[in-house]
Amino acid sequence: MSSKEQITRLASLAGITINGNKPYDIQVHNEKFYQRVLSQGSLGLGESYMDAWWDAEQLDETFHKFLGANLDKKIISSRIIFEILKAKFLNMQSLTRSKKVAEEHYDLGNDFYEHMLGKRMQYTCGYWKKAKTLEKAQEDKLDLICKKLQLKKGETVLELGSGWGQFAKFAAERYGVEVTSYNISKEQVKYSKEKAGNLPIIFLEQDYRTATGTFDKVVSIGMCEHVGYKNYKTFFEIMHRCLKPNGLCLVHTIGKDISVRTTDPWIAKYIFPNSMLPSVKQLSTAAEGLFVLEDWHNLDTDYDKTLMEWYHNFEKNWSKFKEQYGERFYRMWKYYLLSCAGLFRARRGQLWQIVFSKDGLPGGYRSLR
Repeated sequence: MSSKEQITRLASLAGITINGNKPYDIQVHNEKFYQRVLSQGSLGLGESYMDAWWDAEQLDETFHKFLGANLDKKIISSRIIFEILKAKFLNMQSLTRSKKVAEEHYDLGNDFYEHMLGKRMQYTCGYWKKAKTLEKAQEDKLDLICKKLQLKKGETVLELGSGWGQFAKFAAERYGVEVTSYNISKEQVKYSKEKAGNLPIIFLEQDYRTATGTFDKVVSIGMCEHVGYKNYKTFFEIMHRCLKPNGLCLVHTIGKDISVRTTDPWIAKYIFPNSMLPSVKQLSTAAEGLFVLEDWHNLDTDYDKTLMEWYHNFEKNWSKFKEQYGERFYRMWKYYLLSCAGLFRARRGQLWQIVFSKDGLPGGYRSLR
């Protein structure tokens, strides 16, 4: 069976027709596409899209169908095996290697991210229970986290991974707390300091593993995806060490239903170097003996909506960045946002907010939704 016949057959299992007339069907422009995908798996699929070898009118739905049918598990390339072996023998999220994602992704340009993420500058999933707009969904997400942490005026908060500093700013303004944030992205820390004004916030351009002091509450929003399975125990030990007795900590992270030691090869090469998504087992094992689990909330379908809003903003503002980044970057970013939307739509990715207490909250913990 030829590579074209094999790929055509696999696509049909997901209801996708090669060169068909439905918006999620794949339109092939280069016949080399078939062998490239068959030999290189997800890396070949993504790179061939970046090279304009194929298109789909509704790419997010293409991936919804593709991942819903588990087609990614049916094409195992040598690249996957290489990444698994590398992750086994190396700590891909060591102090040195962890800086790569900041330099290549988060330091891309604050202006670019402002136009994509919107006013709240939140690069994590919004909370769409009542929200109708991206800005409201992100504000509701920040408020939900503050309420889950039971923040009180005058308390101190340790934040591991601060993004563009908007949680710290929101918590300090709305709840009157003092925040110390750790972040390895030079551009994000610079932006955060400029926006914080005179609020009681300290932004440190340092790795989370250097955190010191004791705090009433600890929070990590969207950083656990960069911690790595070899460092989960250290991650929880740091939160435990820095948390006062009876304190609460919250981890907001994308997760997977199965335990892995590496990430998708295309994502690792072009979007989030040295990242990986944790599983329930990996996180609960790392927290065992350190914390009492108080709440585990899955908001995964909200990420589909968030990603589509980011994509619409990206498309609307692309003309401002076209000359700076070029066509291949455009196709790469479009592929990234829409394939991830398809991932959550297919329920292959999860988004968790997990609340832990250091000693078991006296009187119990009331879950918020």
